[in-house]
Amino acid sequence: MSSGPTAGPSPVTTSPLSALAPHVDSGEIPALVALVARGHEIHVEIRGRIAPGGPPLERDAVFRISSMTKPAVAAAALLLVGDGLLDPDGSVEPLLPELADRRVLRSLDADLDDTVPAHRAITVRDLLTFRMGFGLILGPPGGHPVQRALDALVLGQGRPGAEAPPEPDEWLRRFATLPLLHQPGERWAYGTSADVLGVLLARASGTSLPDLLHERVFAPLGMRDTGFHVPSSSLDRFVTMHLPGGEVSDDPATGAWSRPPTFPQGAGGLVSTVDDWFAFSEALRTGGLLPPGAVAEMTRDHLSPGQADGNFLSEGYGWGYGLAVRDDGRYGWDGGLGTSWATHPGTGVTGILLTQVEWTQGPPAVWSDFWGIVEGTCRSAGSPFVQ
Repeated sequence: MSSGPTAGPSPVTTSPLSALAPHVDSGEIPALVALVARGHEIHVEIRGRIAPGGPPLERDAVFRISSMTKPAVAAAALLLVGDGLLDPDGSVEPLLPELADRRVLRSLDADLDDTVPAHRAITVRDLLTFRMGFGLILGPPGGHPVQRALDALVLGQGRPGAEAPPEPDEWLRRFATLPLLHQPGERWAYGTSADVLGVLLARASGTSLPDLLHERVFAPLGMRDTGFHVPSSSLDRFVTMHLPGGEVSDDPATGAWSRPPTFPQGAGGLVSTVDDWFAFSEALRTGGLLPPGAVAEMTRDHLSPGQADGNFLSEGYGWGYGLAVRDDGRYGWDGGLGTSWATHPGTGVTGILLTQVEWTQGPPAVWSDFWGIVEGTCRSAGSPFVQ
């Protein structure tokens, strides 16, 4: 166990997060790093091993954070808005001409040529709020013509790291051959908007998405271990990924994150550490990255009633820019490869849980215990915080 940040306030010696140990000791999950912070009081728990039979985790262990990539990309977009390079309500077509003259399926079951014209162009805000008209389709794979076409195009719209999509220009060319599922702005649909946003940011900035994120977000915040791959010098800190039950599903030395990707996925390609992500969350909370107005836009609910119906946002959750939000001001997001993050700016509380077990039937049991501990910590300080 380790408590306290690597720099700043004095370490706290007794961590409530030690109650998470049985989840690792029992073999339910191989490893975890967890953090709960309220102001200057910070607790960190570290359990398990980097790999089966390998050395114990240390605080700087590197994890695949999958969908927690989305808020970092959204923050970079807002920086470009501040630079005057992007207009939230402007069409994406000047930078992404491949997406001009969109067609929209008459229904999800329709053949790909059974379409109607899009009522309007896709905007930058549509991408930020996941209302561009395309995203994850709930249900069995291959059940609809558009799903089968999507799979054939190898666009990496499944589990992060499972496919190797083509470079960004070719990725967008292929994607543009598909019709939209909904009219732009009409419905919330998860995922794909963040990948399209990543291509847009690269073109707007004149650099690659990895370089943009490094220069504008990660380097200024001291996030030295966050990126789209793990360099060979850091592979000894890169946690092996598992399926529930213990089977290895991504080997650090040879897997998808051991080399720079051809297509850096804005929807789920990053790796990070607990202290790197805490730096990002604190920068949002305290205004250390974006102006207060931009943070307010990023962390408020942009969805109209019913826009996410039938999708998987839980009751009581809305969607900001690349992250989920709650009525009480909480914001954050999870990663399907075993990570979770939320910040409550009203109480100053942040919780970060990093594991490396893929979701196959929902999040691992350790999640509910972790968020229960966060709630208990806040109640003891007089401010409830419920995840």
